[in-house]
Amino acid sequence: MKRRDFIAGLGVTAIGPRAALAQRAGSPVIGFISTRSPEEATVHTNAFRRGLEEMGYPEGRGVAVEYRWANGDYGRLPSLATDLLNRPLSLVVGAGDPAAQAAKAAGVAVPLIFVVGQDPVQSGLVVSLNRPGKATGVNFFTGELGGKRLELLCAMVPATGSVGLLLNLRFGLEVADQHRKAVAAAAKTLGRDLVVQNAATDAEITASFAALVKSGVGALVVQNDPFFDSRRNQIIDLSSRNRMPVIAHIREYPADGALMSYGASLSDTYRQVGIYAGKVLRGAQPDDLPVLRPTRFELVVNIRAAKALGLSVPQSILVASDELIE
Repeated sequence: MKRRDFIAGLGVTAIGPRAALAQRAGSPVIGFISTRSPEEATVHTNAFRRGLEEMGYPEGRGVAVEYRWANGDYGRLPSLATDLLNRPLSLVVGAGDPAAQAAKAAGVAVPLIFVVGQDPVQSGLVVSLNRPGKATGVNFFTGELGGKRLELLCAMVPATGSVGLLLNLRFGLEVADQHRKAVAAAAKTLGRDLVVQNAATDAEITASFAALVKSGVGALVVQNDPFFDSRRNQIIDLSSRNRMPVIAHIREYPADGALMSYGASLSDTYRQVGIYAGKVLRGAQPDDLPVLRPTRFELVVNIRAAKALGLSVPQSILVASDELIE
């Protein structure tokens, strides 16, 4: 995968053998708390490790990492953060808005490096993007692209008069409402009816698809949300079984069988978090590392999924695509 440009602006586990060895040897230990699950997030965790290694900190040798995974259950994050911060850590990585906020709420005393979708200034994580204070990282702000995703989806499915939007209100009411308004404005401009479904559990995702099918929805936009990412396979399976084209925010959706995605590379984002973590381990202060934002967004289309859905990919989408998955 090509590197992208950026601009400034399992539950609780006992301390692992690598971490224990690193502590005895005096090597740094990173706490890593994520809203997601280890299996589903493997590609992005590996990207984080690559960033660390580029800075001279290969995991297991130059640094140890203590992982805590919420597996999509945001309610577990406070206890995971508290347990993690009881360890002798050099810094903490907060992977996802809820995870970063949980680390902050738990009173993290070491530097915090995050990857978040919300504006970290508005959410209170940092003082400013250029001089962020005691925390810094990457603002993966693809939620602002909801309207553009609907536009691309309608180009792929021009015959549908009704489109759906899957939201997770536990991600934050204000964030979800902003996303809904952006997609609703695009739907109005495109002359499409919008049907909104909220889901925060596996059962609610299944029920939402049933309700969307019953309403005659012909295509679906999925909110950029860590819970939905952790349930990516379920969403793709339901999309396939119900013949409902889906667009999401990261490449991993079409790579795993969904129709398409539009957004920045989350792998590159995690790699950059690893680089920032390495810089802090080398002595840099978070306040001297501006919050990064992606400047390039990629359109990825799964041609096989399109064929299975009986869709022809228009020339405009073929030309605009950064990657076509056969």
